[in-house]
Amino acid sequence: MTNPTRTTPAPGARAGRREWTALGVLMLPLLLVSMDVSVLYFAIPAISADLEPSGTQQLWIFDIYAFVLAGLLMTMGSLGDRIGRRRLLLFGAAAFGAASALAAYADSAQTLIAARALLGIGGATLMPSTMAIIRTMFTDPGQRAKAIGLWSGVMTGGVALGSVMSGVLVQYFWWGSVFLVNLPAMALLLVLGPVLLPESRNPRPGRFDLPSVPLSMAAVLPVIYGIKEIPSEGWKFEYVLSILVGLLFTVLFVRRQRTAESPLISPELFRGRGFAPAVVLNLVSSFAMMGSAYFTTQYLQSVLGKSSMEAALWALLPTVLVGVAAPVAAQLVQKGVHRAHVVSGGFVLGACGYGLLALTGTDSLWWALAGAGVLAAGIVVVMSQMMDLALSTVPVANAGVASSLLETGAEFGGALGMAVLGSIGTAVYRHGIPSDAPDAARETLGGALAVARELPGDTGGTLVRAAREAFTDGMHAAAVAGAVLLLGAAVLASATLRRVRVREGVAGVPHGEREPLVRS
Repeated sequence: MTNPTRTTPAPGARAGRREWTALGVLMLPLLLVSMDVSVLYFAIPAISADLEPSGTQQLWIFDIYAFVLAGLLMTMGSLGDRIGRRRLLLFGAAAFGAASALAAYADSAQTLIAARALLGIGGATLMPSTMAIIRTMFTDPGQRAKAIGLWSGVMTGGVALGSVMSGVLVQYFWWGSVFLVNLPAMALLLVLGPVLLPESRNPRPGRFDLPSVPLSMAAVLPVIYGIKEIPSEGWKFEYVLSILVGLLFTVLFVRRQRTAESPLISPELFRGRGFAPAVVLNLVSSFAMMGSAYFTTQYLQSVLGKSSMEAALWALLPTVLVGVAAPVAAQLVQKGVHRAHVVSGGFVLGACGYGLLALTGTDSLWWALAGAGVLAAGIVVVMSQMMDLALSTVPVANAGVASSLLETGAEFGGALGMAVLGSIGTAVYRHGIPSDAPDAARETLGGALAVARELPGDTGGTLVRAAREAFTDGMHAAAVAGAVLLLGAAVLASATLRRVRVREGVAGVPHGEREPLVRS
């Protein structure tokens, strides 16, 4: 998979047509990895009818992909820095394609779960590799900012597009088609990747620290699992215990990184003044994005009464603003506006989006879409700038592990957003439901709608109206909490980023001293 004629650009050199073409190739796996988060939304009824999974198996068909992806991001980012980002990317593309074929033709729930786990492994190799290769190809700061803006937009838009695509495919084909669409893109990457993409890796990586791999997974997976289950199941003992166990392993993992001779995650990364704020602020932005999605998807379907397909199509509208936000932010920074002001402005814009959601009534489609769009635009401004800042302040040799830390933080932030804001909304919802309503109606809006269909006369309609109003009130409370959080993040960004002056590749490395790349 080596290409002796392909070399990385010299530091500061402007990328040409070849690099931008290569970026387009890189967007394919990124789009598919993000789409796979939501691609089963419409396919699961057909899968249930065909494979007849149990309730537990159905949950694992949904969740195993995200769990494996989150658990292996740090490992794969570090591995790519050691063996080569392009090599790992191509290996991941082959694995992702093979797992997609296995999932498409799975003849049992167990096989589909295993295939989804393999897709998570492939996704964990693809995500940090794409970002690290972008860092390698685009050494001009302005061009890199634009490339990262495109990366952010594709990543955000892919989640919305995945549900729509699955609805269209399942309507005209069988459920396995939602996985087969991955094959042409991965094949194209395997053909063009060795020609267009540069190879790079850390020339002095040290020995791979195997004990850190299970420690990192034990730190990530229990926490993700616990906070993912809390919104729907409540603060049960087993979920709180899962989070505490994960935090204990987090302490052990951090200690290992500080004492190991060749750690999986080098503490040197956090010596760059901008890296730690970038990870934290990126986490907060993911918190806000996923926290709002928890409500807006239910609002479109269960409050406004849209079908799943209609809701997915309407949900595409807010992504129009996403495609504009990141390039505009990059242009502002390039024209001399301080990054701290741009990021703070992004958080304020996101808070305004939450403000619009707080004004949404039980029949306010356009208010909801406007709020979701403004929020998404503000968050993508923050995400694109934080990714650019983080990758600008670390040596190119550590780009893979730096990318994986950002993405792992985003996974945590998304799960926390759904847990915290979801819990706020659920508490308000339960308070607004009549005390004499059935237990199922008091738990969720979906439960209330199901109960209402079984009630006679006007009783069902009264329950539906009460449940929709209670859910909307819960969304208002969560939106206010989200707006307050984002305004606080705007202040934090202004305070922490104001003194950050990006010097290329600085993370414990003096300005002008760049670690060499292995080129092939």
